[in-house]
Amino acid sequence: MQHELVQLWKVERPKVTQTVHEAAKNGDRSENGDYIYGKKRLREIDSRVRFLNKRLEELNVVDRPPEDTSKIYFGAWVKLEKEDGSLVEYRIVGPDEFDVARGLISMDSPLARALLGKQVDDDIVVRTEESTQEYFIADIRYPEA
Repeated sequence: MQHELVQLWKVERPKVTQTVHEAAKNGDRSENGDYIYGKKRLREIDSRVRFLNKRLEELNVVDRPPEDTSKIYFGAWVKLEKEDGSLVEYRIVGPDEFDVARGLISMDSPLARALLGKQVDDDIVVRTEESTQEYFIADIRYPEA
């Protein structure tokens, strides 16, 4: 998020500002596509910059494993056995980081909420509006800092 903030504020916004400035010199702004689009893009950039600044102020960076690595906490990689015997692995991450295709699930997801505080060999049940799934916790690991 810090990289995105720098990219927006230091690279993209100055370019768009320059484009808007040049387009404004061309006179009638009501039919000037570069001017209209540029102003819209500046509003989008400013909105995203405000969001990122606010979000970064609220975040806590977790840079080490918990003292008790036998339980599932934020940042853990968890290997689960499904009812059909297949294995899946997920890492519990913040809501801004999730990417299910890469095995990263939000700590706010029903699965992560069911996992938090559990240990290897525990069974969990995850109920959503669509289904109920049972899992067996096969392994827990934390990345090295």
